[in-house]
Amino acid sequence: MKESQRRQWQKVGEGLKSGVVKSDKTMRPSKPIAAICHAPWTLIEAGVVRGRRMTSWPSLRTDLENAGATWVDEEVVTDGNLVTSRKPGDLPAFTSALLEVFAG
Repeated sequence: MKESQRRQWQKVGEGLKSGVVKSDKTMRPSKPIAAICHAPWTLIEAGVVRGRRMTSWPSLRTDLENAGATWVDEEVVTDGNLVTSRKPGDLPAFTSALLEVFAG
């Protein structure tokens, strides 16, 4: 990899990391958080899944469990202010759950 490419990817990584840090600061009980498919990886990185009941794309199961979450295979899971879903096919249930949390 060329040095210029390495620097570009380093900037991308720094940007992603700053987004993860921001998500950590927003995981307060009053703020709804939603994650579908592979998005829970950002919550794992932020260190905010321990003790949460969640779902995701099946390949994230081990990562979520290793980070302290309880993973379940359901189309949508609401745990307090956190709404998670497995895949785009679950969008109708995901959207309904989000509306309930936002209306809360």
